[in-house]
Amino acid sequence: MSEVEATLQRINSHKGVLGTIIVNDEGQAIRTTAEASVTAQYAELIPQLASMARSLVRDLDPQNDLQFLRIRSKMHEIMVAPDNEFTLIVIQDPTAVE
Repeated sequence: MSEVEATLQRINSHKGVLGTIIVNDEGQAIRTTAEASVTAQYAELIPQLASMARSLVRDLDPQNDLQFLRIRSKMHEIMVAPDNEFTLIVIQDPTAVE
C-alpha cells in the first residue's frame, strides 16, 4: 500500500468523516470516497474558494501562503489542504467529532 493510500485510509477511518476528495489543478476529481454528485459540486467550488483565500492571505502578507482552510457550517465541516498540483478536501459531520 502506498503512502498516499495509507494516509487516505487513516483520514477516512476518523470518526465523522463522510468523504475525501482529491482534486487536480484542472479541477477534476482524481480520487474520491464521496458520492458522484457531491464530488462534482465540491470539486468545482472548493478549489475556487481556496484560491480566493490564498489571494487574500498573500494580499495581507506577500511572504505568506495558505496552508489549510477549515470551513464549518451547521451540517458539515470542510477541511481543505491546497497544494500547487492538487487539493485535498475532507468532509465530516461536526456533531460526530468530539
